[in-house]
Amino acid sequence: MNGKKKLLIGLVILIALGVYYYVTLPAINIHSSDTWMMGIFLLLVLLASYAVRKRLRKHEFKENKVVKCFGVLILALGAVYVIGTVLSSPIVNAKKYQQLMKVEEGNFASDVEEISFDKIPLLDKDTAELLGDRKMGSMVDMVSQFEADNIYSQINYKDNPVRVSPLKYAGLIKWFTNRSEGIPAYIRINMATQSTEIVKLEEGMKYMTCEHFNRNIYRHLRFAHPTYIYGMLSFEIDDDGVPYWIAPVKKFNIGLFGGETVGKVVICNAVTGEMKTYDVDKAPEWIDRAYSADLLVELFDYYGTLKHGFFNSVLSQKDCLRTTDGYNYLALEDDVWMYTGVTSVNGDQSNVGFVLSNQRTMETKYYEVEGATESSAMSSAEGQVQNLHYTATFPLLLNISGEPTYFIALKDDAGLVKKYAMVNVQKYQIVAIGDSVSQCEENYLELLLSSGVKEAEKDTREVLTVTGKITKIAQAVIDGTSHYYLMITDSEDIFDISVVDFIDVVRCEEGQKVTMEYKEGEKANTVLSLTVKESIDIGENEKEELEQTEEER
Repeated sequence: MNGKKKLLIGLVILIALGVYYYVTLPAINIHSSDTWMMGIFLLLVLLASYAVRKRLRKHEFKENKVVKCFGVLILALGAVYVIGTVLSSPIVNAKKYQQLMKVEEGNFASDVEEISFDKIPLLDKDTAELLGDRKMGSMVDMVSQFEADNIYSQINYKDNPVRVSPLKYAGLIKWFTNRSEGIPAYIRINMATQSTEIVKLEEGMKYMTCEHFNRNIYRHLRFAHPTYIYGMLSFEIDDDGVPYWIAPVKKFNIGLFGGETVGKVVICNAVTGEMKTYDVDKAPEWIDRAYSADLLVELFDYYGTLKHGFFNSVLSQKDCLRTTDGYNYLALEDDVWMYTGVTSVNGDQSNVGFVLSNQRTMETKYYEVEGATESSAMSSAEGQVQNLHYTATFPLLLNISGEPTYFIALKDDAGLVKKYAMVNVQKYQIVAIGDSVSQCEENYLELLLSSGVKEAEKDTREVLTVTGKITKIAQAVIDGTSHYYLMITDSEDIFDISVVDFIDVVRCEEGQKVTMEYKEGEKANTVLSLTVKESIDIGENEKEELEQTEEER
């Protein structure tokens, strides 16, 4: 074979390897399985090209020294990979795996404060997608060229739970005609108010998952950092609404391939492509997801199952705990925390507790609260509206009056939220349903009182007494009950009297003298007893004083 043919074969091999790298984007890192596979693949390609170039026959191939050398190298790489995999596994490193995540014992009532209704994320990802698609359908200037991506990352934006997702090109032709200006907007959905908006940008986003060639975000990140092993990317916006890609960089703490956590975070401006790398503990606070929920679940499962070694986790399973199937997100202190229940490995229908894990810092807290699993709570909620055939979303854990409570949205066949449910974690037979969140909570609190879980708060206000002549009287109906509101001489207060409790109040007239026992209230004092003088006894001077007092009021 002459020199030109050798050069041509070498060039073909280089081109093939370049195409392979450009398409698959493997990290050049000894902790990456792709690197080892690529090394073995490269040796096989070189071996094949050598055999073709030398035109080796079958018996010559087996006896050739170069071929044997290649074989030794391939076997050596394969052996190192297999041994590295075994030595990196929990089988021989159970204690190290169990200690990857530090878990603190938490106090639910103090750690998870009661939040107002406008901070509760009422929607799940599926419903957010429906709202996003509907909003896109109303944007006549965009809908023919773009469509909503299905990313919908949940973040905290200006102390509100929102989901954000970029638009993407509606096909290859639309990419070709719009790529010069980029993606013009992203979708932002407030998970509490369900308001959906298309946020238009002054300059389009050019580094996206839907882009091709060098502007594809994965390729852009790989060429900037060939050795980084990236985790799952997240689309987020900073406090000014600027879109970024958050790319966590994996860190392997055990052997070659084991003990995955996050060591660094790369943030990439989706508009300009500008990148910055931070150690994970120094990442900007507006970032909400450096650790994916799946990774946090995996780390806690190591913590819960490997306390007494690997074989105990498989055989006797003493003291082994694992997370339940599914998770949700909770907004606490401007961070997003992953929530999931914790149950025994036997897979019974009860939880022994639950865990909250910060997606930015990996801070994790365990709460020992026995109760129903999320699936049992979902079934209980669906059972209350079984005639409507609504389906329950995965629960959100809330603190309602100091009680750990599953909050569940109930959706119809179209995927729209129609009702809400609250299920007590410890006593999941306590289920409240409401058309609104406030109504659902009101019903839930009544059930807590009637079932004896909570006691009515004792009224410690002091009982006061007042006597005076009525200067003004008005009537109103509150929740179907008639109330009279009185004002008397020498007082600026308003006194609230229920007709059900004090029927004599209907006899009261201006100028009549009354004596009342009451407790002070924020807007009106609540009357506890009422004594009415039988007749109006008022002289001319008193009448003038009464009229003058009324005018002053």
